[in-house]
Amino acid sequence: MINPKLMGKVALITGANHGIGAATALALGTQGVKVFASFFCPPCQYSETELEHAEKQGLGGDVFYRAMQQKPITYLVDQFKEAGMTISVLEADLADEVNIPRLFDACEKELGPVDILINNHTYCVLETFDPEQTSTEGSGIILSTASSIDAHFAINSRAYVLMMQAYLKQYLKNGLNCGRIVNTSTDAAHCHPLNVSYAASKHAIESYSHSAACEMGKYGITVNVIAPGPIQTGYILPEDEKGIAKSTPLGRVGKPEDVAEVTVFLCSEQARWLTGQLLYVGGGYRIPQ
Repeated sequence: MINPKLMGKVALITGANHGIGAATALALGTQGVKVFASFFCPPCQYSETELEHAEKQGLGGDVFYRAMQQKPITYLVDQFKEAGMTISVLEADLADEVNIPRLFDACEKELGPVDILINNHTYCVLETFDPEQTSTEGSGIILSTASSIDAHFAINSRAYVLMMQAYLKQYLKNGLNCGRIVNTSTDAAHCHPLNVSYAASKHAIESYSHSAACEMGKYGITVNVIAPGPIQTGYILPEDEKGIAKSTPLGRVGKPEDVAEVTVFLCSEQARWLTGQLLYVGGGYRIPQ
């Protein structure tokens, strides 16, 4: 059995109340990591009744995905407590830059300085260049606007950069000598029709991460990017799952736990010589040429 040597480490994980973030928190917690979980429940176009109905049905689609986004983090806290693991939580809108140092200060006060930073939060509104592709069905598809572009980059790019800067500041202040940063992108970051600002803002994450890896390596910090393929976090419709599985060499749709386990490896002692890398975690759905 491989010992990842994570016992007693402190991890700050954003977007941790559902999906990949919650799965990552649990995967690290089982390794003895003390988890500080950040989350944010954004305004939602659906009523509470619609969200509750979608959650009871448990079927994929936009309403179910939004229900997962709105999920109270108490269920995750309960799982940690039942397993005797350590967790603290704080809701914070990372589009507001003043909340970023708040996260690190709160984590240090409650659990200790951050050893591991997992940037997993995201913002996604479907956008297009083409007026003929706009739609009002479901969550809708809109034409890109200045405000929609800015919203994507504020959360998906700028916040990641400021989180990494705040991490390094605290890391140096506390004289740490071994650190891990894992940033979540998407396997469609280079091109995603009908989701253009989301894709572009995720592509920016990859560039920032490569630069951070180059600049932070001298401090003993590795910086890597995970690009998930189709992962069932609630948004994939049941009728689409078969087609995705057929296009995936490993023959199924991904689960949040699939990504979480790769993240644990990137945080481990065994990944000490791995930095500046982009890992496609999608069962082979996208294989770089």
